Amino acid sequence: MVTLGELATQLNGKVIGDEHCQIESLATLSKATTGQIAFLANSKYRSQLDETTASAVILAEADAPFCQTNALVLANPYLGFAMVAQILDTTPASATDIADSAVIADDAVIGNNVNIGANAVIESGVVLADGVTIGANCFIGKDAKIGERTQLWSNVSVYHRVEIGRDCLVQANTVIGSDGFGYANDKGRWVKIPQLGTVIIGNSVEIGASTTIDRGALDNTIIDDNCIIDNQVQIAHNVTLGESTAIAGCTVVAGSTNIGHHCTIGGLSAISGHLDIAPKTMFTGMSMVTKRVTEPGVYSSGVPAIPNKEWRRNAARYRHLDAMYKRMAELEKTVAQLKEK
Repeated sequence: MVTLGELATQLNGKVIGDEHCQIESLATLSKATTGQIAFLANSKYRSQLDETTASAVILAEADAPFCQTNALVLANPYLGFAMVAQILDTTPASATDIADSAVIADDAVIGNNVNIGANAVIESGVVLADGVTIGANCFIGKDAKIGERTQLWSNVSVYHRVEIGRDCLVQANTVIGSDGFGYANDKGRWVKIPQLGTVIIGNSVEIGASTTIDRGALDNTIIDDNCIIDNQVQIAHNVTLGESTAIAGCTVVAGSTNIGHHCTIGGLSAISGHLDIAPKTMFTGMSMVTKRVTEPGVYSSGVPAIPNKEWRRNAARYRHLDAMYKRMAELEKTVAQLKEK
């Protein structure tokens, strides 16, 4: 529990109303009750201020005159919501202390205040820096390195020689450093190419549940600082993600693609291999990217759902697209000739 005044001090905000108001948790404007703080980040929902029963509301200066309860005024209410959520967060650690059932190699280097959950395996040569937390059933392969205060939830597998920076968060069942999809073909028989690189992850990176990041074939797969990667994302070998890039769920990035800094990639997108994507590029959901992008901007290719009958008609017409194009070209040629007469 924290007072509204204490929140204002921590977030450099201003209180309108009772600064001693006790805040226990967060809720939406429509569902908040006594002891909860809500937020208004979009003025089109301003009408909800009349009906909310929240003890306080995080909002911008322009919305303050319309608030009937206590207010925490911030320049960026949505960022304020995120910061208050961190302050009030009650999520438990993925492990506390070092479980008796953890298997830790004799030569592993374990820093101060490290927590390792039940049945975790820490192999030879591993380095866990101060404050690292390893959840139950995790596997940390030979010579892997994990930086200060990084937390892994249960069942995460970190393969050999992978390096993860400080203050990272990896959700359950994620695999980092598995083999990239590298094979040579010998008269119809697939011959595996050992993947000799690794994965290097920067600082303050967050990776969602059941995501896979493959190790490089020769060079490394690189995830730069402050990237956020959602659940069930596949990142192939030798991909590089620039600083602060965000990737939403179920996206796949094929091998050796370089994605610039501060890019945003919507869910269910598919990005082909060996491409360069310019910094600050945005792909909306379900984008299929098959060519390099040299200019920042917003790109889309997903087809929104339409009634089935309409889709079937359009699908049938699509089969005749080439013939229609040729007919159109002939018509344009005929019109041009008529204009010349």
